[in-house]
Amino acid sequence: MSLHKSLLALPFLMGTTALASEPAAIVENYANIAQAGYEDSLALAKELKTAVDALIAAPSDATLNAAKAAWLASRVPYQQTEAFRFGNPTVDDWEGKVNAWPLDEGLIDYVAGDASSDENPFAVANIIANPKLSVGGTMVDASTITPAVIESLHEIEGIEANVATGYHAIEFLLWGQDLNGTEHGAGARPATDFDAANCTGGNCDRRNQYLQAATDLLISDLEDAVANWSAGGQGRIDVTTDADKGIIMAFTGMGSLSYGEQAGERMKLGLLLNDPEEEHDCFSDNTHNSHYFDGLGIRNVYTGRYVRVDGSVVEGPSLQDLVASKDAGVAGKLLGDLNETMIALGDIRTAAESGTSYDQMLAAGAASGALVQNAVDKLVAQTKTIEEAIAVVGLAAIEVEGSDSLDNPKAVFE
Repeated sequence: MSLHKSLLALPFLMGTTALASEPAAIVENYANIAQAGYEDSLALAKELKTAVDALIAAPSDATLNAAKAAWLASRVPYQQTEAFRFGNPTVDDWEGKVNAWPLDEGLIDYVAGDASSDENPFAVANIIANPKLSVGGTMVDASTITPAVIESLHEIEGIEANVATGYHAIEFLLWGQDLNGTEHGAGARPATDFDAANCTGGNCDRRNQYLQAATDLLISDLEDAVANWSAGGQGRIDVTTDADKGIIMAFTGMGSLSYGEQAGERMKLGLLLNDPEEEHDCFSDNTHNSHYFDGLGIRNVYTGRYVRVDGSVVEGPSLQDLVASKDAGVAGKLLGDLNETMIALGDIRTAAESGTSYDQMLAAGAASGALVQNAVDKLVAQTKTIEEAIAVVGLAAIEVEGSDSLDNPKAVFE
């Protein structure tokens, strides 16, 4: 049985006690799941650091592949935490440090062809090749690439494409550009790009500095996220001080990730433009997994259940229990919609693992694009039911993140 179908076979029973539908208990469990997800993300980021250090100490195909595998593993728990965005101000303020995308790769390192841009003067800044950078008329000393240096250069002058930190900066450094367009194939950076003694790509010592700095900064940022959801952390305080507001935050995160972010910006936009640059994990061709675990994170929030990377489970009173206490039919309908979405995302994942990469699904006229469109449709449908559920609960209507890709597709081409 495939993973996504076996997942749906697990029992999720409605709570039968009064406590299960009490908002205070629900938001406490919600915060516990958030904390566990960020703890797991931190733990696997530390494993990524170990692999990165091994790559730099002894560059080879084997150590590069091990670092790539560690990066891929680190995405599994992190993507499930994205359902805690949008409704939670502390997460919204923080998230861009670690998961901003898409990025103008030429800010960081060498790229193929002419990547200069009229819209972004830093699109070919190449931090790795240039120890000194002029930012807004001020010279920035990047002679030693440290976490502080790349943090200061992240989204320079408010340009979102200037992504200097986080998972995708690390992904680009490990894989390099994916130059395959909508054909099969990921980035193919050689291990010798990290080998100072047999250097390809130039500046191998500085590339190693950048990779280590970005990994160290990712760990530091994830430590902040864990603290944010631990006892006394602002994120936990925000959702638990007023339980009704916490419930609204939880539903808002579910709805906004479902609709504007995942269905719109991460999926429909790429289909409209037939553009693999709009693929979320575009260098590694891991987008099928990113989408899947985003969807699972939404489902985790609703069911109040998260399976940790060590196999242990954090679970308790849930939004599902709360909705069921008001209208069991709506509660069951939303769970059914979430299950349908997971099956659709699982179909994309299965196709990618069978050799049809997500890039190929975005190609004009590709039959496999129907898999992406089906998942978009399921995400949109579940968002409508999320809004129905919040109405049943009797709290203020949620404000769901929108997307031109869904709401005004013509604007995408203007």
